[in-house]
Amino acid sequence: MSYIEAANSLPLYLTVGVILLFIAALCVLFIIKSYRAGVRIGMDRKVLRRAITSSATFTVLPSVSILLGVIALSGSLGIPASWLRLSVIGNLQYEATVAEIAANSMGLSLNATELTVSALSTILLVMTVGIIWGCLLSIFTMKKYSAKLAIGKKSGSGSGGYASWAMVAMMIGLCSTFVGSYIAEAFVTINLVPVITVIIASAFMAFFELLSRKYKVFENFSLALSMLIAMIGAVAVSMVI
Repeated sequence: MSYIEAANSLPLYLTVGVILLFIAALCVLFIIKSYRAGVRIGMDRKVLRRAITSSATFTVLPSVSILLGVIALSGSLGIPASWLRLSVIGNLQYEATVAEIAANSMGLSLNATELTVSALSTILLVMTVGIIWGCLLSIFTMKKYSAKLAIGKKSGSGSGGYASWAMVAMMIGLCSTFVGSYIAEAFVTINLVPVITVIIASAFMAFFELLSRKYKVFENFSLALSMLIAMIGAVAVSMVI
């Protein structure tokens, strides 16, 4: 059995299907309980149904970004593993970065032609161990920790508390890491596609954010549309260069 066949084997699909079915059942259970709780405190049933419908509608297009992530990651890790990781917890930036680090530590690249079933097992183990701590720490420490973040409160300088500063710092660090690696790759391997893709994504993200703030459109769709356009742009640029 080849690596691609093993990474997309029926047992993996069945395992992932059972896990996702369980999570979907929990979601339905929470919806039912929330609806009944709303009725119990006197909320209008029409308002509750409208909230459910509007929420479902506005999650369709943003979820396209998750689907694009599954497609991007499935080329190297297979559909089941990518589907599970991006459906339950995690995001494309984290999953792809950690998977590549794990592959490089074994002297491989995140390429289906080089990976083996053993390497896939190691990569998935590293990805799982790396991300599970957020869930566990949230269960046991979030209540005490969140009280110290001063979320929503104003400090003496008129800016937000530690939480807002930490989030901004994290995003700047994350963007700097990825953009820096793309720029380095452009100079070392003369590969301009990643840099051009970043420019396209950034330009359209800024454009959609402007429309969102000024005209209240694309409020929930900026990320998905920017990713989709950037991926199309990457394909077009690759064909030209």
